[in-house]
Amino acid sequence: MSYDFNADEIFEIAEQIERNGIRFYELVAESINNASAKEFFLSLSAMEAEHEKTFISLRANLTDKEKEKTIFDPEGESALYLRALADNRVFFEKDIADILSHKNQPEKDFIKIILDYAIGAEKDSIVFYLGMKDLVPENLGKKKIAEIIREEMSHIRLLGKELAALKKQ
Repeated sequence: MSYDFNADEIFEIAEQIERNGIRFYELVAESINNASAKEFFLSLSAMEAEHEKTFISLRANLTDKEKEKTIFDPEGESALYLRALADNRVFFEKDIADILSHKNQPEKDFIKIILDYAIGAEKDSIVFYLGMKDLVPENLGKKKIAEIIREEMSHIRLLGKELAALKKQ
């Protein structure tokens, strides 16, 4: 059985992914002694919080048509499915615990591990949104999903720039 998701459901998951990102960047910032790296990760957390607000706003501005359920789903299983995907693929708890287990390494190495993971997580979020975009019919807000993708691409650029600067040190 295939599901068509509406833009409202996708934005709800985008909000969850952003909350996961906020938590990740706050946790890694707490684990770092380097003041500039700590500030960088806290700024990423703040950006995730702004993205969450953006997605909340975009979701609030959806039309009733874009919020319409596309299938009979009295138990809300499609939303649970999407939430599970978000929580188990983008900024995954187990991955975060694994990353934090490396905090006793030299700090430069630890920061590189964090940056590599964060770039991968941001890419995963984009892949998630691209996949979901294909499931959202045009008349139910498909174009709005592109806004999420653009937001996440900006994170990759920032993380990549930081990783390049770290490698030059």
